[in-house]
Amino acid sequence: MADRQLRFALKELVLVACGAVPGAWLRWQSGVHLGPVLGGSAVSDLLVNLIGSLLLGFLAGPIPRRPSLLLLLGIGFCGCLTTFSSWMLDVVKLLNAGQPLLGLLLIVVSLLLGVASAAAGFQISRRVFDA
Repeated sequence: MADRQLRFALKELVLVACGAVPGAWLRWQSGVHLGPVLGGSAVSDLLVNLIGSLLLGFLAGPIPRRPSLLLLLGIGFCGCLTTFSSWMLDVVKLLNAGQPLLGLLLIVVSLLLGVASAAAGFQISRRVFDA
């Protein structure tokens, strides 16, 4: 029984790791390439957080074989693509730059659009899978 549990745990770990690597890479590359074009890391971080929220909302819908997809794409990919710590650091940078209103705006916009993105992803999933 213990051998079976270990194999199951290793399978879960591999799924999460396989999603985490591309998620982390995409997060890094978005900051390197999109940050300068979009006017800074706050905007590129907002963009990847919204994409991750949309994808996670989609994955939370009625998708067949969901546990493996949630491990691979939800926890692994989205978990590394979207990060609370980067978002908070962007807010702190705005506060330290003497732009508290922009910091507050980033919080409000991120929360409102993040919830809207997750809800949109969930609704898209429901429509795609007819549930």
